[in-house]
Amino acid sequence: MLVIPAIDLKDGQCVRLKQGRMEDATSYGDDPVAMAARWVEAGARRLHLVDLNGAFEGKPVNGEAVTAIARAYPDLPIQIGGGIRSLDTIAHYLEAGVGYVIIGTKAVKQPEFVGEACRAFPGRVIVGLDARDGFVATDGWAEVSTIKAVDLARRFRDDGVSSIVYTDIARDGMMQGVNVEATATLARDGGLPVIASGGVTNLDDIRALAEVADSGIIGAITGRAIYEGSLDVAHAQQLSDDIRAGGAKT
Repeated sequence: MLVIPAIDLKDGQCVRLKQGRMEDATSYGDDPVAMAARWVEAGARRLHLVDLNGAFEGKPVNGEAVTAIARAYPDLPIQIGGGIRSLDTIAHYLEAGVGYVIIGTKAVKQPEFVGEACRAFPGRVIVGLDARDGFVATDGWAEVSTIKAVDLARRFRDDGVSSIVYTDIARDGMMQGVNVEATATLARDGGLPVIASGGVTNLDDIRALAEVADSGIIGAITGRAIYEGSLDVAHAQQLSDDIRAGGAKT
């Protein structure tokens, strides 16, 4: 199970939001490439990038920063979400060196687009399911739908989706712990590998996810915790590796 640092981009800054509220942003620097370097040097094996402006505007806004990171680390798997709503946008990011694109809002509003994207770019498409009380939210989490996350995951099982990034909005940026039960349930019942997101705060969260990773959890995204020091990327990855190998659980 990978421990995946998040770099959220807003107006060129590296920020973290609380529960997806753009007005509640904390800035952690204005050099996204330097921030990526920080996590790569800490041992990250994948990065999770989010174009927050793009998520609200429906098109890439911080694309230059994403491209710069991808070019700086051509061998590092990078996944990007936020404002990805066309095949042209996907093609642009992949050509820039990004490994995976995350389709969120459009996956809810036009689910047939996911299959189209998977056929055009096999193995490169992740679906982002952001949920509040189990129901999927869209448009930068500004709108909550009447669709259950697990039902939508099942909808994409046969499309060729690489994995699901599942975020519990109520936990995101709040340092309250990850929703292990909901994440494991989605992995088991949705039929696709799941990357956990939202509330990953400390080693207890990594331990809890790693211990149920057999349900289909392949990664854990962490943001505010690594920026504020309650979680160390290298220690977290080592713990996950040890648990998955049947080793120490301390």
